[in-house]
Amino acid sequence: MISAATGEGQPVLAARFVSGPQLFDAAEAERRFAGWLTDITPDQASALQAMVDQYPHARSILFGIAEASPYLFDLIRADADRTLRLLRGDPDTAFDRLIAQASDLVAAASSEADVMHALRRLKSEAALMTALCDIGGVWPVMRVTRALTDLAITSVQSAIRFLLTQEAARGRILPPDPAKPEEGSGLIVFAMGKMGAGELNYSSDIDLIVFFELEDHTLAEDVEPNTFFVRVAQGMSRLLQQRTGDGYVFRVDLRLRPDPASTPVAVSTLSALHYYEREGRTWERAAMIKALPCAGDAKAGERMLADIAPFVWRKHLDFAALADVHDMKRQMQTYRGQSEISVEGHNVKVGRGGIREIEFFAQTQQLIAGGRHPELRVRPTLEALGILTDSKWITADVRDELTVAYEFLRRVEHRLQMIADEQTHALPDEVDAVERFARFFGYDSREAFARDLLMHLNCVQGHYARLFEGDATDDTHLPAVDYKAGAADQRLLEHLGKLGFRKPAMVAQTVQHWMTDDYRALRIDSTRQAFLEFVPALIVGLANAEDPDSAVNSFDRFLEALQRGGRLISLLSQNRDLVALVALVLGAAPRLADMLARQPQLVDGLIDPRFFGAMPDRGELSLRLAATLEDANSYEEFLDRLRLFGQESLFLIGTRILSGTVTAPQASTAFADVAEGIAQTLHGLVLDQFVTQHGRVKDQETAIVAMGRLGSREMTASSDLDLILIYDFDHDAPDSDGARSLHGAQYFARLTQRLISAFTTRTNYGVLYEVDMRLRPSGRSGPLASRIDSFAEYQETEAWTWEHMALTRARVISASPAFRDKVEAVIRDVLTRPRDHTIIANDVAEMRQAIAEEKGEDDLWDLKYAAGGIVDIEFIAQHLQLVHAAEHPDILSVNTQQVLEKATKLGILPSESFDVLRRAFRLYHDLTQILRLCVSEGFKPETAGADLLRMLARVSNEPDFSSLEARVREMQLDVRQVFRRVVEGHA
Repeated sequence: MISAATGEGQPVLAARFVSGPQLFDAAEAERRFAGWLTDITPDQASALQAMVDQYPHARSILFGIAEASPYLFDLIRADADRTLRLLRGDPDTAFDRLIAQASDLVAAASSEADVMHALRRLKSEAALMTALCDIGGVWPVMRVTRALTDLAITSVQSAIRFLLTQEAARGRILPPDPAKPEEGSGLIVFAMGKMGAGELNYSSDIDLIVFFELEDHTLAEDVEPNTFFVRVAQGMSRLLQQRTGDGYVFRVDLRLRPDPASTPVAVSTLSALHYYEREGRTWERAAMIKALPCAGDAKAGERMLADIAPFVWRKHLDFAALADVHDMKRQMQTYRGQSEISVEGHNVKVGRGGIREIEFFAQTQQLIAGGRHPELRVRPTLEALGILTDSKWITADVRDELTVAYEFLRRVEHRLQMIADEQTHALPDEVDAVERFARFFGYDSREAFARDLLMHLNCVQGHYARLFEGDATDDTHLPAVDYKAGAADQRLLEHLGKLGFRKPAMVAQTVQHWMTDDYRALRIDSTRQAFLEFVPALIVGLANAEDPDSAVNSFDRFLEALQRGGRLISLLSQNRDLVALVALVLGAAPRLADMLARQPQLVDGLIDPRFFGAMPDRGELSLRLAATLEDANSYEEFLDRLRLFGQESLFLIGTRILSGTVTAPQASTAFADVAEGIAQTLHGLVLDQFVTQHGRVKDQETAIVAMGRLGSREMTASSDLDLILIYDFDHDAPDSDGARSLHGAQYFARLTQRLISAFTTRTNYGVLYEVDMRLRPSGRSGPLASRIDSFAEYQETEAWTWEHMALTRARVISASPAFRDKVEAVIRDVLTRPRDHTIIANDVAEMRQAIAEEKGEDDLWDLKYAAGGIVDIEFIAQHLQLVHAAEHPDILSVNTQQVLEKATKLGILPSESFDVLRRAFRLYHDLTQILRLCVSEGFKPETAGADLLRMLARVSNEPDFSSLEARVREMQLDVRQVFRRVVEGHA
């Protein structure tokens, strides 16, 4: 057992606390703490009660954790003796002893299970100790980051040493010193990012690069280096990040290596140096500033750093890096919707005035001058600021203000991550939630916290902006070309060609029309002048689009269709972020660009201040829809307004996806909420119209049941609506009572046809949705609508397994409350009946194979059908429900991820499998939302524009597309392995 005790009865840490949270609900916090005391031994409870009675800060810390931090409270409750030991110990000596003991335990371990247990126990105790020192003000924030980094380095070193010791026992490596098999091994592990700089936060991934020497190593003669070191890298990753009953140590990210899409997880130093020499990019240079040889062969690591120095540190002052780094930052801010400083929802890492601006402020100047000034080649951010001051690159005031801001923002970041051990950097979206956070952070109110936060954010943003005032990408430094000159001006053609247009003559002629022709929207002098002023910025924005020439054509169609341009053009001329957003839509998303060109009034939504706010829920959508329809004068006008409402909603959600201001799950839910609201409205509208002609059948009830992506609330911009209509009526009075009476089944078949027509008929505003009813009983050969007893009987006696799989995502979206309950009860009865597990598994596997044969599964970027893609994950969830719902009905959910979460909590799905599926499902949906907006046919990276590839990399938090491609490939392999284990019953 790991121990950090320094002496019983000596409250060293508790006595050193100098700060603590301010409680939001003191009574509730005390109740939670007291509740825990009843669960432990009387001696433990008495000791803890005495400590909180004697030390007020200990009381506020423990109560604050009980109130605001489920993660830390779980660590406290997991081991009362450990908690007491930490409160009584001296953290400065206890932490070092803890690290040493863990290293000794790993060294003595005889199995991977022992290693994993020891490292996870180390992580839990060290994380709790560090958090207590942080919250209590015992350690300054940079001591906290150093401790977390030391923990990570020790974990990596221990894992590597254990793996190499195992290999030495097998005779595959011949170390000169068996106690230190890494020495001379040729294995190099670089810690990157915050780990390399000694600045880890609580929930950081650890970014590592694994290199190896092809010749200078201690491998046995018959051992092939590539295979050997790849296996060691994979083993290290497994030891650290695989979840066990003790949790995990660190998530490991190996994708910062050269060209991760086409290289293994360990790369030879020779290959790496060739790559950096030929293809290395500015972001990779910036990343290498913080590279630290943290494990493996230390001497080989230092040699690698020396060899790579010419790539990182240029001989001459490199001001080109200024534009590159600022462009990266600007893209992050535009993409994440963090272009303004705020409190609620602000991202203290990548948002305006945040941590990343301070890091970029230092790193950029290091890149510019580090080649000629070796003293600038340091890893920690604050140390870099100090040397920049000593070298007269910045003033002491700038250093001091940025240092204070950095330490403050890092403490905010840490406190956010303490709450639930999540890798988050954003403050809550709601005022009340920020109030709770502010108190956990030690403030007595949101207002006091907001005052300090905004002061630091504005200070950082001001220094950052002044550094980048000379950014060469600013449109004030564009060449003084004459955009009115047209295709005859060679200088203009050369300028457009350099920007990336493939048809500069066509573009020049089009822009000439914009500048000189009589567009309706530009007839007012002030509007035309505003438009002329922002044309240069617009051209640059369109040049960066996926297909620049098509983007120009799209904007031309948009300008011709624009009826009232004054307000929009004035806004564009004053808001370059909105120019970039419109250019992004027109250039990257053909579906949205065509919609905008046809219906320019859709841009009104972009001007609405609510655009970048929280996504509207179903209640707000219903109010907006009602307001849209309230004065429609005819059935046809109702349909037109519904279509306009649907298109505007799709456009705004799609634009927010492109701009990165909503997550994929939020977008999926929003698309589904819009479709559901429209379906409910149409259901009532069509039924009312139908009743005026045909009357009603006695006791009639109808329900629209959503299947597929609408049922699971996982829609994209291009999703069809999979629907079933179920009905019931008084069977003794089957005829309707209207002037044009219809008999029962015929009545509901006609009603269903009318409903489908309302969705799919093209009007002046296009089509609402394509509707697919093939999931009804008997598919195309069955009736359009099903009576509820017939539906139940069919599902009980005739339905195939695949139909029950589809039924797991069935959700009633429009019905009376009583009939909704009745339909849902039938569905639940079907799904919870006992089934033969083997038959279901065989049916699911055969269906997956049939889909593979029909659709193919070899295209990596067919994220739905690829082996290990979305269908595999959905089939796993559906399989788990069908085989376990009889015994565990709580597993049922229409939402795939919720099913997987429930299965894991029930012990049906291993937690490590859930981690694989959860990460993959989220990534696939992030990418799918983008691809459905931006690609009409199948996605082919080799023909896609750079704009789209950058967007896909950004949405997945990858540095570039090659890293993303590597991640997708790895995830698909992992998902397919889980599919085989869960469904097919073998590894």
